[in-house]
Amino acid sequence: MTETKLEIRRLVFADLPTVVAIERRAFPTPWSLAMFVLELSKPEGICLAALSGDQMVGYIICSRFDQVWHIMNVSVDPDLQRRGIASALINEILGRVGDGAQITLEVRPTNAPAIALYERFGFLAAGTRPRYYQDNGEDAVIMWRTEATLRGALDDVPAAGARPVVAP
Repeated sequence: MTETKLEIRRLVFADLPTVVAIERRAFPTPWSLAMFVLELSKPEGICLAALSGDQMVGYIICSRFDQVWHIMNVSVDPDLQRRGIASALINEILGRVGDGAQITLEVRPTNAPAIALYERFGFLAAGTRPRYYQDNGEDAVIMWRTEATLRGALDDVPAAGARPVVAP
């Protein structure tokens, strides 16, 4: 694994053609342009781009819902994965939301590399969303990073251990 020298900056509307191109290459059910426009339009969100030289190599979309941050999308150009880009983006989000923030995300249970990445940052699995992914009906693992998960516990995670949450 070779680390990539990166600049991380705010994602802007002009970046969206590149974002959509990466998204389409990285995911079986990519977000639409409209979904990215919506997230960039939210003043409470944090949307970041990772650049290597003048090339965008990844991005992260994080929204705030009341007191909880939700990592909505993390993507790295498939040709450049496993070089620390997603880690750098997550590190930047963690720095911006501050210590003590509650952060959640969903991930495919079959995406072992992503789960391992999130676990390295203190995220723990706390439930599932049945049939979350539209392309194949796969469930999603709901992961949280809180003060408790950093200690290996789930005591401050909303609804941890409860029945699976069904996506709307």
